[in-house]
Amino acid sequence: MQTELSKTLGVEHAVFGFTPFPAVAAAISRAGGFGVLGAVRYTAPDDLKRDLDWIEAHVDGKPYGLDVVMPAKKVEGVTEADVEAMIPEGHRQFVRDTLAKYGVPELADGEASGWRITGWMEQVARTQLDVAFDYPIRLLANALGSPPADVVDRAHDQDVLVAALAGSARHAIKHRDAGIDIVVAQGYEAGGHTGEIATMVLTPEVVDAVAPLPVLAAGGIGSGRQVAAALSLGAQGVWLGSMWLTVTEADLSSPAVTRKLLAAGSGDTVRSRALTGKPARQLRTEWTDAWDDANGPGTLPMPLQGLLVAEALTRIQKYEVEPLLGTPVGQIVGRMTAERSVQAVFDDLTRGFEQAVDRINRIAGRSGK
Repeated sequence: MQTELSKTLGVEHAVFGFTPFPAVAAAISRAGGFGVLGAVRYTAPDDLKRDLDWIEAHVDGKPYGLDVVMPAKKVEGVTEADVEAMIPEGHRQFVRDTLAKYGVPELADGEASGWRITGWMEQVARTQLDVAFDYPIRLLANALGSPPADVVDRAHDQDVLVAALAGSARHAIKHRDAGIDIVVAQGYEAGGHTGEIATMVLTPEVVDAVAPLPVLAAGGIGSGRQVAAALSLGAQGVWLGSMWLTVTEADLSSPAVTRKLLAAGSGDTVRSRALTGKPARQLRTEWTDAWDDANGPGTLPMPLQGLLVAEALTRIQKYEVEPLLGTPVGQIVGRMTAERSVQAVFDDLTRGFEQAVDRINRIAGRSGK
């Protein structure tokens, strides 16, 4: 599964794997793909440095990258406390009432509320980059579109390619004009923040819009047949995220979440603003239903929603309150039916890819098999 882009980066397969887990990122690169570590949860630079040190020690010299969440436009002088003050009391009460309805225990006195959605703040992402550029990363991806121009220039000065996610051809053109090297065409089926256009439609639109820039197809891809389809649509690779949530190298903190993922079908996700305030595909739960109910207060815009629900989600996850327990994941969850290693995933992808290519060759009369 090689393309011009994969050859440029020195990887065997044009499979780019996004994951929050260092062990998974390293395993993806060792298996011949390109591991990309998600940095949004690293609010402390030393924590990111620790995990990049670990990847360096376990990647066997193979290339890898980093994904940040960084707005293209700077907002000066706004602190997290300023944002917290914008959250209406009615929304806070709705959270308290919902947690009480399901008997979710409080956190212990002095216990931190866990991960908060602060990676959207530019100063957080910049501290991540100050750490990351001390390592031989080959790719910097940004989940919120094109990063600021000085970040693009800094990456290019260090021979690091820059990728940006796009949900439409219009967004992709903006990325091209901002000097981005790779566009990730992320379809409606994808987990996490995603747009309105399906991958099958979006990929060729983006390919045509930004040619000759390389494009990666993302959203609903989890088999070798789908990789072959993406490449036939003009993509130079695929960007996979959800598939790695149930691999044996993953470190999901909740066994209950893993059980729910393995049991879910492709129709058991919902595109909801309940997590961050922007539409994000995730497991459908009674928590997402509550926020999407017309009788509720409705969600707040990003980043207010993420700050509002941070402690609540920590409590739900800690105590594994299953009716409310979810995670971002794409529609490909229906294929995630068993825990297996990263290498086993790659074995399945390459085998399915070869079978798909052989089938097309037979249809085209190009094979005697």
